[in-house]
Amino acid sequence: MQILLVDDSKLVLIALKGVLTDAGYDVLTATNGNEALEILRSNYCRMVISDWEMPVMNGIELCRTIRSEETSGYVYFILLTSHGTLQETIQGLSCGADDFIVKPYSPAEVLARIRAGERIISLETRDVAIFAMAKLAESRDLDTGAHLERVQHYCRSLAQEMASFSKYCNVIDAEFIRLIFQTSPLHDIGKVGIPDAILLKPGRLDVAEFEVMKTHVTIGAETLGAALAKFPGVSFLSMARDIAGTHHERYDGTGYPGNLQGDDIPLSGRIIALADVYDALTSKRAYKQAFTHESAKQIILENRGIHFDPDVVDAFIKREEQFLDTQNRFVVIETNTAFGGVLAPT
Repeated sequence: MQILLVDDSKLVLIALKGVLTDAGYDVLTATNGNEALEILRSNYCRMVISDWEMPVMNGIELCRTIRSEETSGYVYFILLTSHGTLQETIQGLSCGADDFIVKPYSPAEVLARIRAGERIISLETRDVAIFAMAKLAESRDLDTGAHLERVQHYCRSLAQEMASFSKYCNVIDAEFIRLIFQTSPLHDIGKVGIPDAILLKPGRLDVAEFEVMKTHVTIGAETLGAALAKFPGVSFLSMARDIAGTHHERYDGTGYPGNLQGDDIPLSGRIIALADVYDALTSKRAYKQAFTHESAKQIILENRGIHFDPDVVDAFIKREEQFLDTQNRFVVIETNTAFGGVLAPT
């Protein structure tokens, strides 16, 4: 595993690098937060060990920036501190740090904490399994292209922006953002229960067929709910169930399956509703061309407070450049099958 050490003291860097290199780790070093960010953006580092007090950008600022940026995998963050007071611990945990090492420290303690971090990082294999499961469900619907990947990034952008709204400052944190990115691919997992004749129909669904298609929401929610009942308290299953069951609810209460209205719709469901619709609008379907970003934006604005939570729409407007960047990164694959999300019969 590659570890990034960040400290403005070259003596500390040399000493720590020696300990970690002798233990078999690949080590990179930086002397401040800005330098560390540049290294992280061009190298695959799964763990950062950073001093708290540094010039240019300190450890807290570095941790907070890492948590706000897109990374290819979870970065485990250990803060080095000279004090380790309760107040300092709370501040560090609040910014997204995973662990602390209080100076002076022994090589044995450093290695023990790194190995504890490795166990946490290994849990990311769960994320891989979740995404693989979602892709398996998606593989039956050839019209989706990179739909899951785009929706993941749209949801994360929206959640990151909404975290800055005073209304959500105690609701959307780094864990919420990580979970919505992780679980949003499961929103359509219930499609595994939809007959091929409907799911793969090359054109618009009639009203009766659309009623069957709508059951993918309850199938997905019930499946994930059963898993949650078996493993209560597992946060990613709880959010995944909410997303699967409510991503077709509408803010004005006219959606399905529960006709939920406003804040009665889980926040994760309200976020993915916009992300899913935007992707449906800007993707080609058998019966329509892809809408431009501006056309999709106009439809979303017209549905502010009707289909979509006004707060989510406001976040979309502030993050539309990121939406366009995501579109360019995950090019829409043009194929030829059935379901057009919001554009299907209602």
